[in-house]
Amino acid sequence: MKLIRDVQSLMGMLEGGELNDEASTQLAEVLQKLYDLSNDRPKTTFKGEINIKIKLAVKDGMVEIDAELAPPKLPKLARKTSVYWVVEGGRLSTEHPQQNDMFGGPREIDRGRSTLTS
Repeated sequence: MKLIRDVQSLMGMLEGGELNDEASTQLAEVLQKLYDLSNDRPKTTFKGEINIKIKLAVKDGMVEIDAELAPPKLPKLARKTSVYWVVEGGRLSTEHPQQNDMFGGPREIDRGRSTLTS
């Protein structure tokens, strides 16, 4: 009589080994994504998750095992913030309304000025 003595053996056998293959692939993909994110932002911790649910039903000494591999969970990344100013009429401006005359455009070059020397 062949006995399955641990979860590791069972996981390798469920669905003819396909569950183990899919879970291993999913784990590698999640780890790669988290690794890539951590390289972009080294001081931030990124977390992911894979979930395997195993359902058991026993009747008359026989067990049926149904496994479910949920879609992986990856961190939700914040989008970049854009800043504008609200001006009259509820319109948006890319310039601060009190500073729009700060740079009145190009200035005339004073050709009569002496050049700077060291």
